[in-house]
Amino acid sequence: MTTTYTTPPPAVPPAPGAPAGPPGGRPRRRRGPLARVLVVLGLVVVLFVGAVVAVVGVAWARAATSTAGAVEFTRPLAVPPLAESRVEDGVRVFELEARAGVADLGASAPTPTIGLNGDYLGPTLRAARGERVRVDVTNALDETTTLHWHGMHLPPAMDGGPHQMVEPGETWSPTWTIDQPAATLWYHPHLHGRTASQVYRGLAGMFLLDDPAAADGPAAGLPHEYGVDDVPVILQDKSFHPDGRLDDAASFLSPVGTLGDTVLVNGTPGPYLDVTTERVRLRLLNGSDSRVYDVGLADGGTVQLVGTDGGLLPAPRTVERVRLSPGDRAEVVVTMAPGQRAVLRSFPPELGVNPLFERFSGGDDTFDLLELRAAPTLAPSPAVPDTLGTDPADVLDEADAVRTRTFQLSGRSINGRSMDISRVDEVVTVGETEVWEVTGLDDTPHNFHVHDVQFRVLDVGGQPPAPDLDGWQDTVYVQPGRVTRLLVRFEAAEGATDPSTPYMFHCHLLTHEDQGMMGQLVVVAPGERAPSRIDVPDGATHPDHADTLPGDGTGPRHLAPDPHGTTH
Repeated sequence: MTTTYTTPPPAVPPAPGAPAGPPGGRPRRRRGPLARVLVVLGLVVVLFVGAVVAVVGVAWARAATSTAGAVEFTRPLAVPPLAESRVEDGVRVFELEARAGVADLGASAPTPTIGLNGDYLGPTLRAARGERVRVDVTNALDETTTLHWHGMHLPPAMDGGPHQMVEPGETWSPTWTIDQPAATLWYHPHLHGRTASQVYRGLAGMFLLDDPAAADGPAAGLPHEYGVDDVPVILQDKSFHPDGRLDDAASFLSPVGTLGDTVLVNGTPGPYLDVTTERVRLRLLNGSDSRVYDVGLADGGTVQLVGTDGGLLPAPRTVERVRLSPGDRAEVVVTMAPGQRAVLRSFPPELGVNPLFERFSGGDDTFDLLELRAAPTLAPSPAVPDTLGTDPADVLDEADAVRTRTFQLSGRSINGRSMDISRVDEVVTVGETEVWEVTGLDDTPHNFHVHDVQFRVLDVGGQPPAPDLDGWQDTVYVQPGRVTRLLVRFEAAEGATDPSTPYMFHCHLLTHEDQGMMGQLVVVAPGERAPSRIDVPDGATHPDHADTLPGDGTGPRHLAPDPHGTTH
């Protein structure tokens, strides 16, 4: 057998001054400029994704807040005083002055605030059905404001929406007749684009309505001594800067707006209420910008739900929790034992959105709100009556509905349109019953508030409404992807319609509202027509909201030509 050997050629030494090549004499393959760019970009992408994951991870860990068992209840609950009033020519007159102030809200230092007749929040207005009232609203601030009577049935020119602005140094005096059942209402600014800021800083208060016709009825047995066994509970979440100033900045991951890490009750941090009667009636108000509360007793006990937005329920409902989205009210009666201490807590609300948005919308948060401290001996209280108010089903019947309107909430628009203060979006005929179908299209919490009316909730996603939606409502939480059907009927306030002055409908998450999730409707008489465009008051704020989709509303419009000869 013959073996053949192959001898490699002799290595040729490099020329003097030439770079040395790789072993074996093979030429080195050099990476081109494009390849180097791609490698660098890949590294940048990896680093960026890693940084985003790290930031989101830290934000996720910090997003959930719980004060359960950690609140020191050391301050007596501040109860807003009842507003003074006088009667002039048969009209009950209140005076409110919006002013700047400084308040102790439990921060590291006194907090600059705004309030009505005081440093923070305002007094409780109280009037009776059938009374004619006037509220002289004076603006002593250095900024424009308005004051809206949330839940009130009244003429649109008195409503206090974006069209009824009160400039610095001016006084606005809306006057109307109270014409609705006893209820827990409230008032707050409604300046377009600035509502969230002004409410957050303190412009808000309660407006309680009494009904003399029911004074001797079954509901007379409910606790009713203001500040003793009938107590306002205004819930507002806040965050603070290190120097004590309010911090209303929203997390960059929050889809809803500002969420504070501290909850104040009537402006009081860590509040307790001394209870001297067997039963105490708490009038709950969610006065927050964006936060949804799910309120109950920390020990899992039950309360009796007796009222919602528009007044008393037909009968009390025994419940463990009451969900309150921004603007919602509820009246609950808590039964106490001598010497008992009970904590009112907000449990994580079920928002019905994806886990990421749930967490960054406050859906995983728990707050201890208020401690109830029963005296060793309690004055006896009557049992809660079995019958209370009017059943909405006895007043509004779906069989009477003459049309259905659709309201789709997405982004910061309704039916694809953002707020235009000069545009009429819907025209409603007085006295006609309608079904309104409200749906959240995006995976974001929203709610829906309608001015001037109290509506009946027919169903949510085809299911009967929960107990907290069983009575009269003006604000309702809108769970994404589920149709909430409302039965609505507008009556002419004080017997007259006004086709040129609008009411609002909008999301009451105030950041959403400010950013354009609001529309306008006018109420007309049968056969009456309305303009498609209306006059805008001088100096009206009108942020530049771009329509996200083309649209022209979904309800019958009945519009007359506007002065420029166009219709919509």
